[in-house]
Amino acid sequence: MTTPAPTSAFSAFALEPFPEVQPGDDLATAITDVLTRTGTALQDGDIVVVASKAVSIAEKRYVDLADISPSPEAAELSAQTGKPAAIVQLILDNSTQHFLATPKGPIIARHHLGYQLTSAGIDRAGADGAWLLPADPDASARNLRDALTTATGANVAVVVADSDGRADRRGATCISIGAAGLAPLRTTEHDGKQQEETLTDMIAAAAGIILGQRGRGVPVAILRGISYTPSDEGVTAMLHHAPAPGRPF
Repeated sequence: MTTPAPTSAFSAFALEPFPEVQPGDDLATAITDVLTRTGTALQDGDIVVVASKAVSIAEKRYVDLADISPSPEAAELSAQTGKPAAIVQLILDNSTQHFLATPKGPIIARHHLGYQLTSAGIDRAGADGAWLLPADPDASARNLRDALTTATGANVAVVVADSDGRADRRGATCISIGAAGLAPLRTTEHDGKQQEETLTDMIAAAAGIILGQRGRGVPVAILRGISYTPSDEGVTAMLHHAPAPGRPF
């Protein structure tokens, strides 16, 4: 695998104004429509970063909380953390293990896909529903990358970014949960020392400065000028824990 040249500078911009994503929407079409309206063109090497919630909505990953029956464990965790019991049950249903960052939460869970996430990546949808993660974020990224390349002719990469907290501190950041077109890891070297770095997480975090966490309403950012190695390994390739086999995500 060829090592890319070091990145000394890059640019980033939001793709806006962006329409509110609706269940069943074609994200590639929505993105190309905004590109056309704003007179923006994708370039070879661009990285398109998409908020995971937008992918979940487009893929109809909605769950009606009225359909969830909380278990005694969920009820106990709900009382301890103040989180609705139905949401806690979804966290348990979508994870293999969990722990509380503090006695009152948040709940940190290892998702069946292999990610360790706050609340197993469950995102509230008002008082009555919730959004699950995309069923296969790497596949979602590949499908979007292929559609954008076909529509625009530009060889781009795609990263699906998710808002997530850390067990050791307050606040949220952005991490990658899906990727296509670029290797998720890179190795840097200086003075004979090598360091393996989670490149797609750094890209997601950089895009997160633009995307924001709540209320901004911009689900897509473009990063330009970042050197990377082309690959379709996906984020799954760098996880310590492989997705649980046979799970109906």
